[in-house]
Amino acid sequence: MKKYILSIALVLPAVLFGQLDRSVRPTAAKAPVINIKDSEVFELENGLTVILSENHKLPKVTFNLVMGAKPNLEGNQAGLSELAGSLIMSGTLKKSKDELDREVDYIGARLSADKNSIYLSCLTKHIDKGLTLMSDILINATFPQSEVDRIIKQNESSLLSLQSDADGMAKNSQSIANFPGHPFGEIMTDATLANINRESIVSYYQQTFVPEGAYLVVVGDITKEEVQSNALKHFSSWSGSKATQVDLAPISFTNGNRVLFVKKPGAVQSVIKITYPMDISPNNEDYLKLKVLNGVLGGGAFGNRLMQNLREDKAYTYGCRSGVRVSEDGSWFVAGGNFRNEVTDSAIYEILSELKKITTELVTDEEINLTKSSMAGSFARSLEQPSTVASFALSIIKNDLPTDYYQTYLQKLEAVSKEDLLEIAKKYFTTEKCNIIVVGNQEIADKLLVFDNDGKIEKLDAFGNEVKDILPADISKEELISGYINAISMTSSKKALDKKIKKIKSMQQEEELTMEQIPFPLKSTKVWVSPNIQGEKTEGQGMVFQRSFFDGETATGYSVSMQTGEKEMTEKEIKAKQLFCGLIPEINYATNGIKYELLGIEMKDGQSVYVLKIEDGTSETYDYFDKYTFYKTGSLSIITIEDETQETSSTYSDYEENDGFMFPMTFSLSAGGANFTGKVTSITLNAKVDLSLFK
Repeated sequence: MKKYILSIALVLPAVLFGQLDRSVRPTAAKAPVINIKDSEVFELENGLTVILSENHKLPKVTFNLVMGAKPNLEGNQAGLSELAGSLIMSGTLKKSKDELDREVDYIGARLSADKNSIYLSCLTKHIDKGLTLMSDILINATFPQSEVDRIIKQNESSLLSLQSDADGMAKNSQSIANFPGHPFGEIMTDATLANINRESIVSYYQQTFVPEGAYLVVVGDITKEEVQSNALKHFSSWSGSKATQVDLAPISFTNGNRVLFVKKPGAVQSVIKITYPMDISPNNEDYLKLKVLNGVLGGGAFGNRLMQNLREDKAYTYGCRSGVRVSEDGSWFVAGGNFRNEVTDSAIYEILSELKKITTELVTDEEINLTKSSMAGSFARSLEQPSTVASFALSIIKNDLPTDYYQTYLQKLEAVSKEDLLEIAKKYFTTEKCNIIVVGNQEIADKLLVFDNDGKIEKLDAFGNEVKDILPADISKEELISGYINAISMTSSKKALDKKIKKIKSMQQEEELTMEQIPFPLKSTKVWVSPNIQGEKTEGQGMVFQRSFFDGETATGYSVSMQTGEKEMTEKEIKAKQLFCGLIPEINYATNGIKYELLGIEMKDGQSVYVLKIEDGTSETYDYFDKYTFYKTGSLSIITIEDETQETSSTYSDYEENDGFMFPMTFSLSAGGANFTGKVTSITLNAKVDLSLFK
């Protein structure tokens, strides 16, 4: 009997499944119409449109107040909207910033703002209190001068940091290249930041944060009657009309491919962006097909074409992707990633090849099915979020979409064919009108000429502004060093300099450093004792964060920090310390064997500067000297460890006389994402230095 049962068990699968051909893919069921409950929509007398999506699963409600104003040109105040947005939460007529923060925390809410919206999330029982705080900020924001000054200083620090951020540089160049004369193409610089003040911030806020054309999107545990009551109570007194909108610049394509190069000294990788504007809006029937097409090319799952080609096959990069950004105010395409220097030109060629290929032949069944499945899954998962339905309603209203657009989304997605994608690729993808942006080392620049239709390269700075080629220097490197030394020593001859320097046996310099992320100032003490003893210490709040000591006589030194503990200086570090010795290290450049080269004259921050390159065996440094005063205005130091580069950039200004020498009294320092601003509080020559503080 047992054998009989076993025989039946073995035969049964063949009987049940013998007719099934597993080589044939099962036919997918037709995409369903999604049953999405319509949001409640009503309008207040002041022009505010309220959109409600009820969801009573949790006792929580979110209110997202979105302004209806379109972006306007900011001109010589580029960055104004971003600054204003970061200051909205800085205080009201009734409450200070600290009081607002405490009251928000007390009810366990989240309240935030940006350049065109205010967001509140709170428990249902705290709706009235939360909306009281939200409307207070909306109607009574005061923008205190102290907070304006703080944010401006914070942005000054960010702009300094940007100059060592390759991705940030590429993004700036992309914006300017794709959108000339358009708000999307405006970039904040030191010059535009200097033109922004409290008055312009308040004016922007008053013109932008108005009820006419604005939307209040409400999601959560609240009824229509409760929303109506609360909206009338907290927002009916809000008034104002939309400012006159300036016509945005039309889409402007290039006449052939252009190459835009941003020099980043010492970079071991290149950032590549191949990009161009697109003439398409969110309500265009091609939009969904374009998203599917981009998913196949480089915007979808790991198996997309760009990733498979440039990462898996060629091993040029860890990641290469593409994106299509579509909005009612402007749209663009971009593809790229970070690539090793030596394959920069090859990577550009492969990206362009993939762009060309997808416009000339049908995608495969596997590619389109995988992409559509991924998009359908993402759409289905988004429906799990209560806020999705309300965002759909807002999108339908703002973008003038069919009322059933999202209900029939899966059906429209399923209907996209390979033939559709080829047609869309021919219509929207190009390899002949691209802005090819590369941020990297100068050594790769000549390899890019082949991609430009005119056989030339446009050189840009970190903010996307045109940079002229560096001019030949009109003096020698020795004359530059001599000019700098004479300027800061206030002498005009070597004899006078030697006599003056001989009298100086030590120097102690005290500095105060501030950083946005640190709520208290740091104190830095630097000492030098003849012939070559150096010490440095940084402290604050009774703690020593870092100190270092170098003894030139014994050629030994070490550093101590809270993060790494004590570390002895390496042989290379000791050699570098020996090279950069003395009160004015540049005096010894000609005699101590240091390698230095005068590269020429370039424009930097609106000034003509001499560029001096120095190599000491551990780092590559670029010092910048004002062409007319010879004062040092800044420096960039690059240390390469394996395939990683570490950059430290500094600026120097406000030179003042102290005991017969000129010293910069104001400086900034950017290193590893940390940005400091500093001022020299005291300089003492021939000071009695207590070296035990540094040992």
